Amino acid sequence: MRTFVHGAAVWGIACPRRPSRVAGVTMAGFRVRDLSALRMVPHPAVTLIVDFGTGSPVVDHAAGRRLRGSVAAGPGIGSGGAVRAWGENVECVQVRLSPVIARGVLGASPADLDGVVVALDDLWGREASRIREQLSEVSSWQDRFALTDALLARRHAEGPPVDPEVAWAWRRIVGARGQARIDGLAAEAGWSRKRLWSRFRSQLGLPPKRAAKLVRFDHAAHRLVAGEGAARVAADAGYADQSHLHRDVVAFTGVTPATVAGETFLAVDDLAWSGHVSRVLGLGRRP
Repeated sequence: MRTFVHGAAVWGIACPRRPSRVAGVTMAGFRVRDLSALRMVPHPAVTLIVDFGTGSPVVDHAAGRRLRGSVAAGPGIGSGGAVRAWGENVECVQVRLSPVIARGVLGASPADLDGVVVALDDLWGREASRIREQLSEVSSWQDRFALTDALLARRHAEGPPVDPEVAWAWRRIVGARGQARIDGLAAEAGWSRKRLWSRFRSQLGLPPKRAAKLVRFDHAAHRLVAGEGAARVAADAGYADQSHLHRDVVAFTGVTPATVAGETFLAVDDLAWSGHVSRVLGLGRRP
């Protein structure tokens, strides 16, 4: 386990030694004695938090909803700075699922998680409490990752796949870092625009244009965290100008690009989610 220090944040972080057996899955382990109110920055993946320690993470939504313990959140959760996480003595495995595989793993469409956080027990029932018990009974992080991965692989194998055309459209968006020509995707896939938009939304949880906007923002936000200037990021990431980037960042996070550059939620990615774009979002070739 490595130590992540960012301002007042001091976290223990563990990473799997091997990639998941399921493409589009990545995991990290966290041990945090004092998790101060952490702004959850929107990310183009479904997020699962499986807790097993003496303390439990708490997730607060601006709408007044509060959840404690293991949760699932849809892609883009936290828009406008609406979601924060906190807690003491938190130990958990966090999983990021590409929307392409999330429906099978969750047992529900990511569309059901649009803009909300739900208790993992509500999705998985007894299976959620069973994996928490198993994680608490082993002392090795690698064993915890193996247990979690086995569960995800089984659920993925038993769950319904998304349409190949939908998976291909998602991968085009990710591969272009959100700058793909959205209006041309349906024609390239051989579907009508209405059919692709409807299937994409129902199977991945968000419409294609919003997906592209979220992927582009995620790429830009990580470059801001890496210390690149906003003007250069705006130009390279496909924004009309720096003001366009500013508006997008505020819409997604509720704060300015300068503030986003210092967000702990994003700064931890280099340590916990190395190579997160290709492994988490499910890059691949057209089926």
